[in-house]
Amino acid sequence: MALVLTEEQSMLRDSARGLISDKAPVSHLRHLRDSKDPTGFSKELWHSFAEMGFAGLLVPEEFGGSGLGFMEAGVVMEEIGRTLMPSPFLATSVVAASALNRGGNAAQKSEFLPKISNGSLLATLAIDEGAKHRPLQTSLQAVRAGNGFKLSGAKALVVDGHVSDLLIVAARTSGSAGEREGLTLFLVNPKAKGVAVERTIMVDAHNAARVEFANVEVNADSVLGEVDQGATLLDGVLDIGRGAVAAEMVGLSDEVFNRTVEYLKNRKQFGKLIGEFQALQHRAAELYVDIEITRAATMKALQALDTDVAKAASAVAVAKARAGTTATRAVQEGVQMHGGMGMTDQFDIGFFMKRARVCEELFGDANYHTEQLARARGY
Repeated sequence: MALVLTEEQSMLRDSARGLISDKAPVSHLRHLRDSKDPTGFSKELWHSFAEMGFAGLLVPEEFGGSGLGFMEAGVVMEEIGRTLMPSPFLATSVVAASALNRGGNAAQKSEFLPKISNGSLLATLAIDEGAKHRPLQTSLQAVRAGNGFKLSGAKALVVDGHVSDLLIVAARTSGSAGEREGLTLFLVNPKAKGVAVERTIMVDAHNAARVEFANVEVNADSVLGEVDQGATLLDGVLDIGRGAVAAEMVGLSDEVFNRTVEYLKNRKQFGKLIGEFQALQHRAAELYVDIEITRAATMKALQALDTDVAKAASAVAVAKARAGTTATRAVQEGVQMHGGMGMTDQFDIGFFMKRARVCEELFGDANYHTEQLARARGY
């Protein structure tokens, strides 16, 4: 399959770029940060996103969505990465919608997917518990009680968890931390008794939350998928999220590159444009090649997800690992080539560096995915 956008995908890109660049430039993120906005994103902009069909991009048409694929979601994520737009799109419209669509029963889909599609419900995945992304190390306990379960434990780095109306929680119904068997996904109301949500403003001015569960009661209807068999469902959902984050980092990297090249064309040093210095030309050329290779790897991963999520793990691991290292390189080169002003908060490059760092960790860093790829190939 060709690693280029179709005509329809190009039209989607142009539509998303028009809205995002107009309504959510980097100054939009700066304003939200400086004003200490309690939500951390623009609800008005999110409603506009939903009206244009972006919120329901991955939701099947029968539930009010567009029924498009992960390539299309990646197109939107790349445009989000260009302006660092804070929005619930990743957590709600990509990860949570995919989890419900892939693992939900008819009643769960009918209840939640239409609300995700129209933008009235925000949802997120609560998976990580430690400083690093290690899904199989889940230790939050789900103990059978009556007709359901009681959840006890805590989650960290729950993206947009402070504003979510629905939590998709990975818990251990049997076995111990590190084992693949015994994981189960639950749909939990964050306002339920025993749930405590603490907003955490991340270094990149985006938002996450710490969530504690103290004997939180859920009934059997809250199980997403099958009891003790949640690992396979979780693998697919996480890979979808990883592909989306990789696309965001491609957009971020490309925007930093373009801004840096523009600076090289205009900044003078010792009476010459610094873009005339061969050393900087070589570094810019190498970064361009790096970004284009990563873009191809990410498109390959998204196409693999559209073909068969269960067989896309290796392609996704390559894309997420490459995207993380490429974004890190892009922002480091951007800051260095901008000189001292690149280190100041008044200059936007710093925002891209901070977001790149968070995206690198989200759903596993390059080291995590390199190890997963090595294990899959028998090393």
